[in-house]
Amino acid sequence: MTAPIVILSGPPGAGKTALARRLAETSEAPAVHFHTDDFYAAIRSGYIAPWLAESHPQNRVVMRAIVAAAAEYARGGYRVVIDGVVGPWFLDLYRDGARRLGVALDYVVLRPDRATAVARARDRQASPLADYPPGLYESFAELGELERHVIDTTAVDLEALARLVRAGVADGRIRLAG
Repeated sequence: MTAPIVILSGPPGAGKTALARRLAETSEAPAVHFHTDDFYAAIRSGYIAPWLAESHPQNRVVMRAIVAAAAEYARGGYRVVIDGVVGPWFLDLYRDGARRLGVALDYVVLRPDRATAVARARDRQASPLADYPPGLYESFAELGELERHVIDTTAVDLEALARLVRAGVADGRIRLAG
């Protein structure tokens, strides 16, 4: 039985990790939480900060590895919640993977206002960002047809956010594929 995959994306400081953890821990079905930063941390030599232009080939390799791992869990019946900076520029990889599996793929972009994102990223306990990556917040500012996948997380508490995402999955409004 193949289970669905949900991508929680957005700029640093949007609340992706807390929400992904919560969704996976409270799932009624078996679930896993993929923190994409862990896949980047596995690179021990030749690492390039993923927000730099020259990192694009590295980032595509990392995203393909995430898609492959997510596919195996989904194929095994686990709901997969992916948490990371998965911008529209990577969605082709996820759509292709979901299509091959015949699995539902949902996409949520968490987007607080810029000041909130910068403060949260700077003040978080795990991997704080003293210097917010240039241009990264802005890359999620105007998403065109994907704006329907955006949730403003500036002032939404975790439980309310989890309810919004579960409802979006249930009614199909955040569906990308499947």
